[in-house]
Amino acid sequence: MKSTGVIRRIDELGRIVIPKEIRRNLGIHDGENVEIYTENDFIVLKKHNRLSTLSELANKLSTIIYNEFNYKTIITDREKIITTKGIQKKLENLLLPPDYLKIIEEREIKKEESYTFKINNEELTGNFIFIPIISLNDSIGLIIMYSDVSLTNELAIGKLISHILANKLEI
Repeated sequence: MKSTGVIRRIDELGRIVIPKEIRRNLGIHDGENVEIYTENDFIVLKKHNRLSTLSELANKLSTIIYNEFNYKTIITDREKIITTKGIQKKLENLLLPPDYLKIIEEREIKKEESYTFKINNEELTGNFIFIPIISLNDSIGLIIMYSDVSLTNELAIGKLISHILANKLEI
């Protein structure tokens, strides 16, 4: 564990303020949840990503999309790629660039033809659709489907997968 050198007083209600710089560095935004763990005499705070609890379901759904419709699929939370199908490159756990976080926050479906998806040093080119995953009125992730040929049923399929993941989180 790395010390930050920051000391905070706990108020009469048991609250403590996490400094803005630490929140910014960890990508913790106002209103987001953190998980609290204890280990020996340590209190550990971890950013909570609701979608990451559904990584197995996301993986199964993206497998179905790829096997049945041959759409390559990427499913993300707000920070990183959770799962991919049909993609030869190892993209899981790569952090999302700000461009894609903006799509998540705008909550708009975006379709791009002859587009190059860039993440770290990797590039994927084709026809893309980006569908935000919205659960309990929060934008929590993104479904990205793409193909070398024109996409036909992608909007309905992507919306269906987004609703399945969102509804599973609301249960």
